Amino acid sequence: MTALQQAFIERFGEHRVMEVPTLEGEMPLLALDLELNVPITVICTNGLSNYNMPVPEKFADYANNELCFCLPSYWEWEDIENPQRNWIFPWIQKLAKYVVENEKWYGQGHTFASDKDLSPFSDTMKQNHLVLLHPIKLENELAPITVDGKTIHFLTIVPIFSDELDFKQSKTTYKFVQKMISKGMNEILDDFRTTMMRGKWRIF
Repeated sequence: MTALQQAFIERFGEHRVMEVPTLEGEMPLLALDLELNVPITVICTNGLSNYNMPVPEKFADYANNELCFCLPSYWEWEDIENPQRNWIFPWIQKLAKYVVENEKWYGQGHTFASDKDLSPFSDTMKQNHLVLLHPIKLENELAPITVDGKTIHFLTIVPIFSDELDFKQSKTTYKFVQKMISKGMNEILDDFRTTMMRGKWRIF
């Protein structure tokens, strides 16, 4: 058991922390079954924080991070044969592997395209980019954890649409997050949401 897993058990209880099966050589993963106003499952890397990211000096306190997908209650993440659900696992592995092998760093606002054709992530998840954000809905649950003398921060992986990416790139990540909050959106994956850039009313 890793120190991070033990810290999660102390925070949430042993019955809410589960190891996720992974292939040999892949980043270990944990599933956190959380009870808020509705159940939420967090799929989190369990060891990425062992890598000290070469962050800029102003982000020196954010060198140790874990990546998370935050899943809604209607997701059955254990259904690994379901293409509408299982795409999150290769992606969290891909992001973790890339940052370590290329000696890069991740922080809030970093974005990634789905592929060169900007395909949707699945038939139901129509977004075609990912953005890394500090927790919004789970700000308290995923507050930093200090283990073995280092502080671990959590970056949530959030699917977004192309026009949302354009807004973030032109208006800053801060304004993007504020717009998300004003629209009632957060880091919880949502198969049914449309772009937040779409106005409520249309005038023809």
